[in-house]
Amino acid sequence: MTGLAWALDGALVLLLLGLAARVVLTRDLFEATVLFIGFGLTLSLVWVRLGAPDLALAEATISRAHAAIGFDAEGFFVEDLGSTNGTMVNGARITRQRLKSEDEIVMGKLRIGVSLPA
Repeated sequence: MTGLAWALDGALVLLLLGLAARVVLTRDLFEATVLFIGFGLTLSLVWVRLGAPDLALAEATISRAHAAIGFDAEGFFVEDLGSTNGTMVNGARITRQRLKSEDEIVMGKLRIGVSLPA
């Protein structure tokens, strides 16, 4: 990590802490609302810098980076990201699978039904 990256991360942390403190300490509702919006926008920058997932699932049987659901020129797909327990589509363990309506994706104890536009 470069010195510039450390400086940016440090500035984001200080900004988050400062905004959080001001939101809690201000007595003006309008100011608190504006600061809270600023806090949320800053937090989204931190989320991107961390490379955090787009969707976090609180399930013990799902890996931190379990699977990706995406779209390319051929349509929607699901791809296992090297998870411990694997990703299943319609009962079969997959590495990458095209999705169609009525498919069922299973990750750990989570079941996701697929419904795509015609």
